[in-house]
Amino acid sequence: MTALFEHSPWVEERADAAPSSGDRHADLMAVVYAATREEQLALIRAHPELAGKAAIDGTLTQASAAEQASAGLDRLTPEEFARFHALNDAYRAAHAMPFIICVRLTDKAGILAAMAARAGNDTETEIATALAEIGKITRLRLEDMA
Repeated sequence: MTALFEHSPWVEERADAAPSSGDRHADLMAVVYAATREEQLALIRAHPELAGKAAIDGTLTQASAAEQASAGLDRLTPEEFARFHALNDAYRAAHAMPFIICVRLTDKAGILAAMAARAGNDTETEIATALAEIGKITRLRLEDMA
């Protein structure tokens, strides 16, 4: 079964314990947005870096591996890999979290452009953006399960 949230079963557990609105995605995201800032950061930090260590050593979740492959991140040239690595490092240094984007809705060039553009944002903007991107990822994972 596909995990909807990376290494964060608490989101689904809390949604399951609450009354359903009839919209599973909305119920799940309500839990995310109602979580403490520390929980939100833990959720964001549970995501792997794009084309990062987990992709190399095979520890990506099945869903993340498929998603990264869909954007061609499993077939990077050495130059592209170096660019991803440098942008991941710069982003993590700026925001103390991994860069999050719904890779299934873009491609390598779009991801690289977004990484470069968003690194300069303030961290509060990036937390909000990361949570919105997690929402997109979750919606697509729910659709895959339907």
